[in-house]
Amino acid sequence: MKQTAVVVAPGRGTYNRDELGYFQRHHSGSSDLMIQFDRYRKKEGQEPLSALDGAERFSGAKHTRGDNASGLIHACAFADFLAIDRDRFDILAITGNSMGWYIALACAGALSALDGLRVVNTMGTLMQEHMIGGQLIYPFVDENWCLIPGERERIEEKMAEINRRPGHNLTLSIDLGGMLVLAGDVQGLSAFKAEMPVVQQRFPLRLPGHAGFHSRMQTPVATEGQNRLGEDLFSSPILPLIDGRGAIWHPRATDSFNLRNYTLGHQVIAPYDFSTAIRVAAREFMPDVFIVLGPGATLGSAVAQSLILCGWRGLTSKADFKSVQLSNPHLLSMGLEDQRLLVVS
Repeated sequence: MKQTAVVVAPGRGTYNRDELGYFQRHHSGSSDLMIQFDRYRKKEGQEPLSALDGAERFSGAKHTRGDNASGLIHACAFADFLAIDRDRFDILAITGNSMGWYIALACAGALSALDGLRVVNTMGTLMQEHMIGGQLIYPFVDENWCLIPGERERIEEKMAEINRRPGHNLTLSIDLGGMLVLAGDVQGLSAFKAEMPVVQQRFPLRLPGHAGFHSRMQTPVATEGQNRLGEDLFSSPILPLIDGRGAIWHPRATDSFNLRNYTLGHQVIAPYDFSTAIRVAAREFMPDVFIVLGPGATLGSAVAQSLILCGWRGLTSKADFKSVQLSNPHLLSMGLEDQRLLVVS
């Protein structure tokens, strides 16, 4: 009997040292797809994705750049989506985190595989070229993924207070499960990092190589993206899509013009509410499982935290989640080998 599933596409920061060779290891049979992607990259004067994925050594300076990481993650995630065993899973809807929205568009059929790469690569390259601002992350849940009373409000008050200071820019970028990702300039990010207490031995955590995504600072990137990416790339999806506001784009009921405007407009310059996207997916589609595409598996914790925050199936903590995962997994991360085997044919 098939299980129903919502698929979640990852964003930046998921192709790291351990993921080097991910496409080569898992998708050697998808050479036609990689040839198509490499041809596009060469035409753009960029290093082929197969060469990046097949490099002898991982280079943070090279592999995590926006113009390289975006394409690598798209190739790996899209190939993972194609590898899901449709005899085991009935896919109800697709969502993604941040850059994962572009990948979700391709998986859902609103963009072709190549046009998905074109959008991801263009926006990733523009972000890298402009490199406006940066990001950091800070939790409002404890190590058992339980809400800390008043913590979110304290973070937001500090963020707003710093943002009011002359020469400081600091705003919400992504609502990511039990964490808030903030976008800001050097002054804003530095002030927050200096003035907030260190928690869980590593936060506030600055995200290297990340611009101030999903904020007004990215208006020049949005404008240039709209100039470069035409309306003809987008179409109505084949599968339902859940965006970074929690809005659902249904097959045969989606205006491709509006979809493009959201993708290259609001989605670039306004906060991305991943937690709401997961809550809507859980409540509106009621899947048996969530499947998180690779590469990497770091997004799994944000999905789990989002499900805990909305009380999905009675989950209240990390301990609850781990217990359920042992007996009847509700979250399958394709970046984890043991869980991947439960997903692919």
